[in-house]
Amino acid sequence: MSKNVKLMQGNEACVEGALAAGMTFYAGYPITPSTEIAEISSLKLPQIGGKFIQMEDEIAGMAATIGGSLAGLKSMTATSGPGFSLKQENIGYACIAEIPCVIVNVQRGGPSTGLPTSPSQGDVMQAKWGTHGDHPVIALSPSSVKETFDLTVKCFNYAEKYRTPVILLLDEVVAHMRERIEIPDASEIEVVDRKKPKKNLDTYNPYEIVDDTLIPPMAAYGEGYRFHVTGLSHNITGFPSNDSVIAENLLNRLMDKISNNIDDLSIYENYKMEDAEVVIVAYGSTARSAKSAVDAARKEGLKVGLFRPMTIWPFLAKQIEEIDSKVKNIVVAEMNLGQYSLEVERVCKSAKVSHYGKVNGELITPDEILTAVKEAL
Repeated sequence: MSKNVKLMQGNEACVEGALAAGMTFYAGYPITPSTEIAEISSLKLPQIGGKFIQMEDEIAGMAATIGGSLAGLKSMTATSGPGFSLKQENIGYACIAEIPCVIVNVQRGGPSTGLPTSPSQGDVMQAKWGTHGDHPVIALSPSSVKETFDLTVKCFNYAEKYRTPVILLLDEVVAHMRERIEIPDASEIEVVDRKKPKKNLDTYNPYEIVDDTLIPPMAAYGEGYRFHVTGLSHNITGFPSNDSVIAENLLNRLMDKISNNIDDLSIYENYKMEDAEVVIVAYGSTARSAKSAVDAARKEGLKVGLFRPMTIWPFLAKQIEEIDSKVKNIVVAEMNLGQYSLEVERVCKSAKVSHYGKVNGELITPDEILTAVKEAL
């Protein structure tokens, strides 16, 4: 079988991954540095019978993405910082109504308009807490073009499997870099579809739990099922309820369906960790510099390793706790003033945790990370 090898941009790989996962609907609004995702989707989706729509703003883009999913289509939208802020209310709606969809946030410098064409990793906590109330969050962060393809597929699979919005946290560097990528054959790609109801039209309840996964089967509008969807607290029929027991059980179930499956959601890389005494924690494009810093440190005789979380949320506490029990120092490198590092500090009991951040719109270099490692010793 001949290999499908291409020179591809990160944003392009995101679209290819979405199509491989079964995306047939895209709604959004152009914004630097994510615009290529919309442009390529507008070109590719009509070729496979899918639908692309540019909405009047980011709020409507998120709303239309929700609507596409409710109609049974695998749906995606993409944006950057200011647009991600605008989408938050409707992301909360998707969380409580359990509507699977993928939101790509190509991070850029902020706050507000900030640095539109420069990289950042300043939206980590916004991905977790951007919308109000307690709600589950799945967010993945790739470090390469190939990984962007792979993790976009994962985002769709998680969204469909767990009936929840999933966030792909890209950054400008990964989104705009070009690398050699081998596109796998469709037969080699795992594709997960949402669980459909087996009940007849008259007995279907959209939020009725039928097994121990805590994830209700999901019908689509247009399939003959009549059901209600709301952003209010609701019972199994989908209609609003002010019952305190129902409200509490709903929120606990939404959280439990994610927390009970943390092992399935945990994606990460250990690099030269076997004998490491100092560990760098880095993700996204910063992890590329961190890996080079590890190699440079090893040449100087320093036992340094890299832990690279690809799953940003849920937080990989078990893996960090294991590192904490084995090393003296942990250095968290990220393009912000301290976001993921706060979570690392929260779970570490023995290792000294230090943070190296950069917010001037430039990528953190290997030399800067190596210097931070030496200062931490």
